[in-house]
Amino acid sequence: MKRRSLTLSAAALALLPLLGHAQQQAFPEKPITFIVPFAAGTATDQIARALGNSITAETKQPVVIDNKAGASGFIASQQAAKAAADGYTVLITTNTTHAANEHLFKKLPYDPVKDYAPITALGKGGQIMVVNPSFPARSVAEFVALAKKEPGKYSFGSGSSSSRMAGELLQQMADIKLLHVPYKSNTLAVTDLLGGQIHMMITDAATGLPQVKGGKLRALGVSSAARSPLAPDVPTISEAGVKGYEMGYWFAAYAPAKTPPAVVKRLNELLVKAAKSESAKTAFYEPTGTEVFTTSPEELAKFQTAESQKWGRIVKAAGIEAE
Repeated sequence: MKRRSLTLSAAALALLPLLGHAQQQAFPEKPITFIVPFAAGTATDQIARALGNSITAETKQPVVIDNKAGASGFIASQQAAKAAADGYTVLITTNTTHAANEHLFKKLPYDPVKDYAPITALGKGGQIMVVNPSFPARSVAEFVALAKKEPGKYSFGSGSSSSRMAGELLQQMADIKLLHVPYKSNTLAVTDLLGGQIHMMITDAATGLPQVKGGKLRALGVSSAARSPLAPDVPTISEAGVKGYEMGYWFAAYAPAKTPPAVVKRLNELLVKAAKSESAKTAFYEPTGTEVFTTSPEELAKFQTAESQKWGRIVKAAGIEAE
């Protein structure tokens, strides 16, 4: 009996990889929810929808987009962290929630490392510095000159940590003082910029560039190291007056902690394939100038650690006190 029991145990162990494979191949069997920390229309919302459509085409299962904007991503991050660890809830987020927030706030209602299972990075890109067409500055250099002449008079808005830190870094490197006005999302900040309530913002291209091309906003520079192929006539902020300036952003996907490895692997496969699909390329990556950037779960964990350290250095150098 003992020998038979050992034989059965060995057989059961041998079946575990097959069971994991079966679980992986069967997933998903019902709709998946993508929780997004920002409002509809933002770059994070757009990439979530583009990827969701691609996954639906692949699996025949709907992908529901759940926008939980506000509180610097706290609401969405908490909801995702507390969701069932079955793979049917995925947080589509950015460096705001998983690299910057821990340095901008004294206490977070979620742990950006312990509460999640990394799935894959999804993309990265630069931002665009925009002003209302009525604003007197027509270049970065002119904006800096005005700000130096009257410290604290001019404001910049931000609806994400990427946007905020871009403005903070500009102040630090250009030696100017601006008034920061926080928003729940970049789209809300753009609305006030269009209305003249704020003077400037540095936002993701997906949010700002359409307004520039429509003649509603004026682009002064892009935050990346090289000019954007979507706006080749717009200089980099570095070449336009603040030498060495560079600030980007990235997107990534996370599942709740303790999600089964087989399910995380399957989500990784689906999201990586979706990011590289022609439909996502056409719907999001090309129109926004975002670079496709995918990883393994392990690579995302290492990348997040390095990014958190980098953002920590920027926050400290900018002299920002944690809230």
